Amino acid sequence: MSNATPESNTENKLPFVLAITGASGSIYGLRLLQYLLEIEQPVELLISKGALCVMKEELDLDFGSIDQPEAFISRVLSYLSLPVDLPDHVALRLHRLDNYGASVASGSYRTMGMAVVPCSLGTLGAIASGLTESLIYRASQVALKERRPFLVLLREMPFGHIQLKNMLTLSEAGAIVASASPGFYHKPKTIADQIDFVVGRVLDQFGFDHSLFKRWKEDAQPLPYFSACNQIETQESK
Repeated sequence: MSNATPESNTENKLPFVLAITGASGSIYGLRLLQYLLEIEQPVELLISKGALCVMKEELDLDFGSIDQPEAFISRVLSYLSLPVDLPDHVALRLHRLDNYGASVASGSYRTMGMAVVPCSLGTLGAIASGLTESLIYRASQVALKERRPFLVLLREMPFGHIQLKNMLTLSEAGAIVASASPGFYHKPKTIADQIDFVVGRVLDQFGFDHSLFKRWKEDAQPLPYFSACNQIETQESK
């Protein structure tokens, strides 16, 4: 479905922590999950009750209860057009949000980073305040304190003073604060193109190589070094 290309040495990959919360735009989180699994990236998955409500409202999706993880994951994989039986080295672990003994609750459990996609304003405020009453909040604090890549993707407009302060707090703590703001220079033709643009920009922040959208000036040939220098010197001499 995507332009994902499985990478080598997948057995040695650190897991990616993905949280989907109750903001509008749950499709971004599901598309990101789909891409990660397609490239055989292990994922630790956290989904809030609010996210499940949004999925049902926006996408008419009902994956069942998280208390039945095997059935839940099976339905998610089916929706994402992925095989139910993933390779052994491609783990997809679903965590209950009240399980504070989960792997992702500890800094000694190594991961490649974490993304909250999408991130509700309530989750934004909780993380900025240092709360840990949910495994999503706790895993976020772990990513920040361990100085691992951590991104929150917001889908809201306009932002109020409190939300802007919370975003600044997270940015100062080392987080990447992003908004679900698709570009148009790649000439999107479908909603899927716009979704892939946003998801692709999220993937960029974690160093994933992908081709989900056409990048700015991607086909342009760079100027020769001396030609570029001559242009700069000519402009400066004017």
